[in-house]
Amino acid sequence: MRILKVSLCVLFLLLIAVYAYSGGKGEQEAKVEKGPVDIRFTVWSSFGPHLELLNEIADSYTAQHPNVTIKYDSIIFGDYTTKLTLQLSGSDPPDGGWILERTAPTFINAGVMANMKDHLLKKEGYNYEDFSKSATKLWVTQDAIYGVPFSTSPFITYYNEDLFRAAGVPTPKEEAKKGNWTWDTLRASGKKIKEATGVWSYQNKDGKGFSLTPYVNLEFFLKGYGTTPWDEEGKKCLLSTPEAIAAVKMYHSMIFEDRAAVPPGDESNFYAGAAATTISQISHAKKLKDASFKWDIAPIPSGPAGKVYLIGQAAIVAFQNSKNRSTVIDFISHMTNEENVKKMTVFFPPARKKVLDSPDFLNSNPLISAESMKVVAEAAKKGTILSAHVNFPKIRLITQGLFDKLWVPGADVEAVLKETCEKISPLLK
Repeated sequence: MRILKVSLCVLFLLLIAVYAYSGGKGEQEAKVEKGPVDIRFTVWSSFGPHLELLNEIADSYTAQHPNVTIKYDSIIFGDYTTKLTLQLSGSDPPDGGWILERTAPTFINAGVMANMKDHLLKKEGYNYEDFSKSATKLWVTQDAIYGVPFSTSPFITYYNEDLFRAAGVPTPKEEAKKGNWTWDTLRASGKKIKEATGVWSYQNKDGKGFSLTPYVNLEFFLKGYGTTPWDEEGKKCLLSTPEAIAAVKMYHSMIFEDRAAVPPGDESNFYAGAAATTISQISHAKKLKDASFKWDIAPIPSGPAGKVYLIGQAAIVAFQNSKNRSTVIDFISHMTNEENVKKMTVFFPPARKKVLDSPDFLNSNPLISAESMKVVAEAAKKGTILSAHVNFPKIRLITQGLFDKLWVPGADVEAVLKETCEKISPLLK
């Protein structure tokens, strides 16, 4: 696994060289090419309903452009960035695909994504201005639009209502209505749930918060305590601040003092009923379609600094070295028009304001009530995107071993976080 991470850092350097030589980031005029055009589009989902919807959108485009064929190339999420980077460095790069917010600055810096600004602003009926400025901020520079967000997905709390009832404690939704849904509340109720049922109180995101997504998992706590891994300019490490230390100590105590949060190495799964709460995005509701327990959603717990609205985001991009670049940019404008964004809301919270404010969105998920979907809509409007950095692949590589030191009994949290800042500060500056 760590060999792959080293390779990824090297591959990003290769990308920068390849795309700098190719001419990089010029603005594109998108016109559908004549003759047979084969589009290959990379995604990280192999979920049947996702692909059915994507193929439906592709079919509606090829019906208008019968010379075009569109194929989705599904790559496992954990391997996505590495394999995509390899493909982009090769002689037959994909034409377009999904890019995650964490890697957006790195790919933009490498010149990987085509500039779609001219086409999106001039496309008749497209109405690019309908996209929330806060949602598009990561993908836009003064002169370019490199990606169109298709999933501006707030993180929310999923909870097992049966476990809260069994322990005789209020649910997260009930606490949220009283303005009392905080990390302290979760911690207190979690102790009671563990005592009453023997079940863990909190599982971090997908159970990967100690390895695959450590920064995502920590940011839920950090934001509640009023901080982030680094400042907005990405130049100063904030992990050694008093706020960050207090936030991480809270989570550490939930695991090793309360013995209520799922610890490292334990594979207990919220979606199988083995934890009372978890934090994830709306797309994960599909895992609960056949759940044997009653469940619902609530906001992320607040912290001393107030409410937490945090967004994970993915955008659709055209790749600079695609031989079908004009067509794929035009296809992206079709994928992300208002009609198709409405269709995608069943899985992906939109960045289009008109859709987000509509009944279509509140009633888009058959597993979640319109009332509960208001939690998602509010977070999508108010949320900030997960912290990203142009050097994130290197930062993650350096800090993985350091973070391993956190998740043991008796860890010196303050010392580890200070060491982390010392190690990553050169990459930030």
